[in-house]
Amino acid sequence: MRMYDIILKKRNGEQLTTEELNFFVDNYTNGNIPDYQASALLMAIYFQKMSKKETSDLTMAMANSGDVLDLSSINGIKVDKHSTGGVGDTTTLVLGPMVASLGVPVAKMSGRGLGHTGGTIDKLESFKGFSVEMSEEKFIENVNKIKLVVGGQTGNLAPADKKLYALRDVTATVDSISLIASSIMSKKIASGADAIVLDVKVGQGAFMKTKEEAIELASEMVEIGKNLNKKTVAIISDMDQPLGLAIGNALEVKEAINTLKGEGPKDLFHLCLTLGANMLVLSKKADTVKEGEKLLLQSVKSGKALEKLKEFVKAQGGDTSFIDNTENFPKANYIIAVKSKTKGYVKKICAEKIGLIAMELGAGRATKEEKIDLSVGLVLNKKRGDKVLVGDILCYIHANDMQKAKKAEREILDSYKISQTFTGDIPLIYNILK
Repeated sequence: MRMYDIILKKRNGEQLTTEELNFFVDNYTNGNIPDYQASALLMAIYFQKMSKKETSDLTMAMANSGDVLDLSSINGIKVDKHSTGGVGDTTTLVLGPMVASLGVPVAKMSGRGLGHTGGTIDKLESFKGFSVEMSEEKFIENVNKIKLVVGGQTGNLAPADKKLYALRDVTATVDSISLIASSIMSKKIASGADAIVLDVKVGQGAFMKTKEEAIELASEMVEIGKNLNKKTVAIISDMDQPLGLAIGNALEVKEAINTLKGEGPKDLFHLCLTLGANMLVLSKKADTVKEGEKLLLQSVKSGKALEKLKEFVKAQGGDTSFIDNTENFPKANYIIAVKSKTKGYVKKICAEKIGLIAMELGAGRATKEEKIDLSVGLVLNKKRGDKVLVGDILCYIHANDMQKAKKAEREILDSYKISQTFTGDIPLIYNILK
C-alpha cells in the first residue's frame, strides 16, 4: 500500500477503505509518513469530504493509535460528557457530582486549558492539594467507590489525533466537520465510555458560529457513535454570551459550589439539568429526560450533590474546607467594578472577547508553557436582556496587575452592546440530537 495512491484516490473523490485509513493513521503516528503527504491527504479530505463510514473508520483508527482505557471493571454504564468549549463553561464541576450522587459512574479524563480560561483540571487545582495524577487501578477504584473521578489525560491517549491536530492547525484544515468530529470522538472512545453526551456550543464564543454548522457537527458525531455502538446524544447550546457569571478558575469553582447549593446562575443550572438528565437516561437510571431532571433536582435540594463534591475532592487529595467556606479559595489583590456609561438593555456580550480579556488577566494560557493565575478573572453582573442604567455595574474584574485591570475595563465596555430596546432573547438550548 502506498500513501501516494491513498492521496490520489481521495483527491479524485473516492471513498477510502478501512485498511487504507488504518495504514495512514498507523504510519503517520509512527513517523513513517512525512508531514507533506499527510497534509496533502488532509487537504483532499477538506475539499472532497468523507462518508459516514470513512469518518467512523478514521475515528476508530485514531482511538486505537495509543492507549485505550478498559473500564469494564467499573460497575454500571459509564456515560461521558464532552463540551466543544466556550467561555465560563463550568458544567463538569456541577454535573459530575449531581449525576454521581445518583449512583451513575462518572469517569472523566480531562486536559489543561489552552485559551480563554483553564481546563477542568486547572479549575479543580484551585482546591489546595487536589491531584489528578493516579494509576489506572486507583482511577477505577475511585469510580467504583464514590462514582466520580477526574484524571489527567494520559500522554498516549489517541496520539494520532494530537499529531494530526497540530498539522491541521498549520495547514488551514481545522474547520472540516469530519476531521473535527473524528478528533473529538476518538478521544471519547479511547477514554472507555459506554455512552456519550455531547454539549455542542454555538455562537460568537464557540468554534461553531452558526446553528447550521453546530447541527452538522452534532449530527456527524452522533452518527459516529451509532456506527461504533456507543449511544450518543448531542445537545446544541448557546455560547453567544458566557455561560453563568464567572470566568476564571477559582471564580468558576465558587460558582459551581453555589450552583450545587441551588444558588447558582439559572442558565448554568438549566444546562446541567439537561445534560445530566440525558446522562441518566443513557445509563438507564431514568426512563425519561423529565424523570432524570426530577432526580437531579432532588439531589441538589437534599444536599446529596454537594456532599458528593466533597467526597470527590477529598478522594483526590483536595481540601474540602474550601467547599464550606469559599473565602479559602485564592483571591485577587484587586476587585474593580466596571460601570455602564449608557442606559438601555444588554443586547449582546461578545463572549470571545470576554474570554480573551480573562486570559490576558492571567486566567488562561496563550501557550502551553504559561502558568495560570487561579485567582483572577471576571464576574458578570449583567447579562443579555438585563436593564441597565448609567452607573450600573456590568462586571467585576478580579486582577493582580492594575495595568492589566485598566486595559480589561476599557475592553469590557467595548464588549457590552447596549440598545434602547430589548429585542428578545436567544434560547439556551437549540436542539437535542439522538
